[in-house]
Amino acid sequence: MKKIFKAIRNFFLSIWRFIDKKIILPITKLVLKITGRVGGQSSVFENWLSKRNTLLFISLALAIITFVVIDQKIVTFSKNSAEVLRSLPVRAIYNEEAYVIEGLPESVDITLVGSKTDLFIAKQMSTYDVTVDLTGLKPGQHKVNIKYNQSLIDLDYMVNPSAATIIIHEKVSQTKRLTVDILNEQDLDSKLIITNTSIDSDKVIVKGSEEKLNQVAMVKALLDVNSIVDQSVGTFVVKDVPIKAYDSNGNVVDVEIVPNVVDVKTTIASPSKEVPIKINPTGSVAFGKAISLLSTDTTKVTVYGPQSVLDNLNSIPVDVDVNGLKENKEYKIDLTKPVGVSYMSVNNLTLKVELGTASERDVTGVKVITKNVCQGCSVTAASESNTVVTVSLSGVASVIQGINSDDIIAYIDLTGLDSGTHDVEVQIEKSDSRVDYLSKTKKITVTVMK
Repeated sequence: MKKIFKAIRNFFLSIWRFIDKKIILPITKLVLKITGRVGGQSSVFENWLSKRNTLLFISLALAIITFVVIDQKIVTFSKNSAEVLRSLPVRAIYNEEAYVIEGLPESVDITLVGSKTDLFIAKQMSTYDVTVDLTGLKPGQHKVNIKYNQSLIDLDYMVNPSAATIIIHEKVSQTKRLTVDILNEQDLDSKLIITNTSIDSDKVIVKGSEEKLNQVAMVKALLDVNSIVDQSVGTFVVKDVPIKAYDSNGNVVDVEIVPNVVDVKTTIASPSKEVPIKINPTGSVAFGKAISLLSTDTTKVTVYGPQSVLDNLNSIPVDVDVNGLKENKEYKIDLTKPVGVSYMSVNNLTLKVELGTASERDVTGVKVITKNVCQGCSVTAASESNTVVTVSLSGVASVIQGINSDDIIAYIDLTGLDSGTHDVEVQIEKSDSRVDYLSKTKKITVTVMK
């Protein structure tokens, strides 16, 4: 309203400036010129001008002239002009409880035609009412006009588009199951994890046309991590989490959801576990050499992540290439986070590898165990000799001398083997990464029975 009053005030000020410049000032100059020429008669003329009736008649004449000028649109401010108002939202008037509509344009452009003053006032208005009246229309397809409800009657207008083809559907409803999805989880502190989310009710009502409801494959409450004010260990309630409906391809389906927001109870935890670092040399050192020492500046790492991941994580493997190594060497190694781990207390380490003279030694009587036996199956060896093997060790003498048969794990992997007799390769678990293990028995014969 203040803007309208200001516009009106500016309009009349501009009219006064025009009258002063184009009418009052020229007349004053003309009067002075005439009085200069009439000389002695100037006092008579001045007396005539000083009369009250004379001033009233002059004022009336000026007012009439001003009215004619404005009425005939001679003044620049009064000339017709056009102004385009773009992307005005369209509002439909209909029974929203009983129907849903399709085809309504989101916005239209309005071209206003009129005086510059009216256009200026119209532009200062903060609201524009563009409507489509569907009152009384039944389900089906209808072509309707788009109307601009203007407040200034002196303006002409054109709407683009001026009409729309609307499809009206009867509104139906279905009950859908509600689940919670977590957004921007990567923004949570890497030591923290959301372990549980819960809602008071996992049912919502979805309303819309039958065609739209048939497209809804899932309804989700979208919990944004950034909306959790207190990001620390504990249980919190996040209020007014928005709910969206999606089709089978993950696209949002435009339907009404009741309720459209929900409170989500959220539990944040910080599961952790300390695991050792396991060095795995790859390749073979120079001939006649063996690794005598593998030492690191840190031997354990605290890892953070889901408890299910931590339960299956027993060490952090570190592969180091020692192929062809001839002398002692120091390595700077960046640790790789195992899949599922969100944070590690140590991200790099220094590894020292020391070499010595290689020696060999055989360890006899190493028992062979079975792994991955089919469910409900039993395994028997073809003979007693198929239950133990001899393992050849290669490494620095001081290391391999301390290894006995109980320190060595020899096994056969029966994955995928069913009933019958099978020749299975013997494998050795490398318990000491400084030593090379080799079973002198390559395969053993076993019988699998159900």
